[in-house]
Amino acid sequence: MSRKLKVAERAKVPAFEVMSILDRVAALRASGRDVISLCAGEPSDGAPTAVSKRAAEIHTAGTPMTYTPPLGILELREAIAGHYKRWYNIDVPSANIAVTTGSSGAFMLLFLASFNAGDKVALARPGYPAYANILRTLGVEVIELAAGPEIRYQPSVELLEAAWEEHGELDGLMLASPANPTGTMVSGAELGDLGAWCKDHGVRLISDEIYHGIDYPEAGAEARRSVSAWELDKDSVVISSFSKYWGMTGWRLGWALVPDDLIGTVDALAGNLALCPPAPAQYAALAAFTDESYAEAESRVDEFAKARAALLEAMPRLGWGECAPADGAFYLYAELGQMLGSFPDSSAYCAALLEAEGVAIVPGVDFDKVDGGQRVRLSFAAGLAQVQEAIERIVRFQQAR
Repeated sequence: MSRKLKVAERAKVPAFEVMSILDRVAALRASGRDVISLCAGEPSDGAPTAVSKRAAEIHTAGTPMTYTPPLGILELREAIAGHYKRWYNIDVPSANIAVTTGSSGAFMLLFLASFNAGDKVALARPGYPAYANILRTLGVEVIELAAGPEIRYQPSVELLEAAWEEHGELDGLMLASPANPTGTMVSGAELGDLGAWCKDHGVRLISDEIYHGIDYPEAGAEARRSVSAWELDKDSVVISSFSKYWGMTGWRLGWALVPDDLIGTVDALAGNLALCPPAPAQYAALAAFTDESYAEAESRVDEFAKARAALLEAMPRLGWGECAPADGAFYLYAELGQMLGSFPDSSAYCAALLEAEGVAIVPGVDFDKVDGGQRVRLSFAAGLAQVQEAIERIVRFQQAR
């Protein structure tokens, strides 16, 4: 008797709905439709000029690209350490820096190194779906914290205490600030409280900081970048990337700040799982830390701010309900409110909007399986002109119903 071949249950994670939407965007564009995509968290300008120039020089020179050390070339790890001195005024040993195949590679490595199957990791809902999906494939139990608008969609000590009482001991907390999809941030004091709670309870804090550098201080407020978890506690894990602030999404290059007790394990895992991060991207990324590249990235953040302001100003015209304050990153997360109308959920609304007006936005169910059916996420990384045109189309779509 032959046995039926099986597919691992742990591998059956839901696909990102945004990827299906992007497929439809590509099909519509191929048919000649003019489509504005406010789906992906992808800066439209690409890598800084100096990075692209360095990559071209490497290609022209025919530089052999052999394996690098599993945690990346020393020059890049030292440059990342310099970045932390520049932005946060903290000393990070290059030996504690792991360069990874995108931030996604860092999540896999650090989740594997930090948690056993059966462990419990808490994270905010709504949140980036890959956190939970990767953890579940590793056999980790995900504890969702229902973080609503009253606490700005971020975890709190009170939610952690309640989760501990209901589910038993926790082993990890996944935190993102600025967060996807809401763009909300935790203050230094809030991060300190969360970190202290984790330390007191033996909980590993993993801080996703890939949107650092993209924030929008209120008028008159002192400009201050997001606070890094390593400013407060070097037993935490920090994950970051070249994808957002530097616009290098397709280069697949990220990094992690790894505590002493995990670095050996992460090194061994990296060598087994990926051998090394992409070598050409590593050498080119050294140019991301030049004054020229920082200035170029800052000018792009200024453009994000203009697109954000246009969206917030248009909220009364859109007629939607409550929206997150979008402190950082380049997302607006909002309730559709009365504009959901006869649509059963935000997925149906988004599908109809795309077909009728050629505007692609993401339904909230990608980020929140409980309440996301009433919400949508717009990425304003596409720029001011695209956002302004999208607003006009959305208003027209809603008026026509």
